[in-house]
Amino acid sequence: MPETRVPVLIAGGGTVGLAAALFLAHHGVASLVVEGQAGPSRHPRATGLGPRTVEFLRQAGLQEEVNAVAIDMSAGNLGKISATTLASADLSSLPRAAMARPGWRADRVSPGAIRGTCPQHRLDSVLLPAARARGATVRYATRLLSFEQDADGVTAVLDDHEVVRADYLVAADGVRSNVRTALGIGTSGPGGLGTPNMNILFGADLSPYTQGQSFVACDITTPDSPGMLMTVDGEKEWTFHLSYDPDAGQTAEDFTPERCRELIRAAIGVPDLDVEVLSTLPWRMRGLLADRFRAGRVFLAGDAAHVVPPLGAFGLNTGMADAHNLAWKLAAVLAGQAGPGLLDSYEAERRPVGALALEQSLLRLADPRLHWDHDPQTAAARAAAGVVNAPVVHLGYRYDSGAVIDPRPELPSREDVELDLDGTPGSRLPHLWIEQDGRRLSTLDLVRSGFTLLTGAGGDRWVQAARDVAVRLGVELAAHKIAPGAGLTDPEGRWPGIAGLGADGALLVRPDQFVAWREPALPDHPADALAQALTRLLARDGRVPVLRPKQG
Repeated sequence: MPETRVPVLIAGGGTVGLAAALFLAHHGVASLVVEGQAGPSRHPRATGLGPRTVEFLRQAGLQEEVNAVAIDMSAGNLGKISATTLASADLSSLPRAAMARPGWRADRVSPGAIRGTCPQHRLDSVLLPAARARGATVRYATRLLSFEQDADGVTAVLDDHEVVRADYLVAADGVRSNVRTALGIGTSGPGGLGTPNMNILFGADLSPYTQGQSFVACDITTPDSPGMLMTVDGEKEWTFHLSYDPDAGQTAEDFTPERCRELIRAAIGVPDLDVEVLSTLPWRMRGLLADRFRAGRVFLAGDAAHVVPPLGAFGLNTGMADAHNLAWKLAAVLAGQAGPGLLDSYEAERRPVGALALEQSLLRLADPRLHWDHDPQTAAARAAAGVVNAPVVHLGYRYDSGAVIDPRPELPSREDVELDLDGTPGSRLPHLWIEQDGRRLSTLDLVRSGFTLLTGAGGDRWVQAARDVAVRLGVELAAHKIAPGAGLTDPEGRWPGIAGLGADGALLVRPDQFVAWREPALPDHPADALAQALTRLLARDGRVPVLRPKQG
């Protein structure tokens, strides 16, 4: 059989694998995704998409499509509630959850909002056709059997004996990653937590008992069937999670369709409820972090790199961020715009974020109220327990690597994410609404698929410098001058929220919307300064070209 050649092979066609294919395609890189399952998973797993994940989807042009398949909770919801049975609860008397927790002024912090939760299988229904439409190949019922790597690429064998030659391999093959095992990469962390669980996906009309209210999760406490009832579509599809104990002789095989119906009826509190069991999925809460996220030309992403308990919704969202971070770097190296040293920044940036997500989820397990309670007084209890407010975990983390110049990894606040997004190198570009060509845009929308230089009212020379540098270095580099009155700057031409940057200063923003370099004021030779910064950030060998005009 002839050898198939592809720039990037992705092992695993779950959400993170599909996202990696989509983000690579956004940067012009073709990929082949291989997934052992016969098709996309029907069973919902994670449901909460964080604002940073929605920002990724917005950059790829998919925010509205994902919003359309999300559960409509725009009128508010009850959040997480508790009841003996659902039928016994008076949901109409419960207060609706605050739409924003302390430290989370959504419209001022992020444009990444959708109308409610989005179960993972619904997200996949958008990612899969979008990735294919942009040039990715996704094959189901196809497994990666083995692979070898050398200095120039990776040679993989699929289960139909097809040989694939790729420049790079991305392992998004889950908790029990075969790629991670083959590489001999170990893990740290507590491993399995508690007893195994059964996730039952079922159909039932629960509208007589929800009373027109929506919720994310309901903790069912009846001793006949204790567990967690989760919203899937908010109408007739739900999941019920309950634990079982192998030490007591219980097994996953005990959950026959009839037994599942009995347990669901007991949890709802309606003995004759019409229930259709759609599927079951055994799972166990785990906490693991891979010792390395990279081995040569192979990169770990998602659950292959970090396994995070569900409390906090950090797991899937951290995996999506892995894919987004890696995609632009692979694209830059494959296009010859960056040296291979740029890829060293993937592990340097993403492993600390994975460690933070794991740590914060484990801390929340010890006291879940520190996550769920929106009461401002809870902030003191979070600080005492070392718990970082959820918006900071999702959006406020900072990078410290060779792909950032003069980073400041320490966080100004572990509670108020807006204080963390101040334009410091290594932080996500501050979101501010601006008017451009009659459209209301976020500053994040100015970052397309390449580097972006943002400057103020006095930045004409920066704009010209960016044009010159883009040509001389052969890189994709856009420049935007934001003048007073555009909605971004104040009358003095300073940028609110971007500390220390004057009207003639500039921010160089990476394709993943993180600030790579900040120059507070215009230097004597802006083109030289910009070229030096890009050459360093992109790990390019050789001398930096001098771009200043010749004298005389």
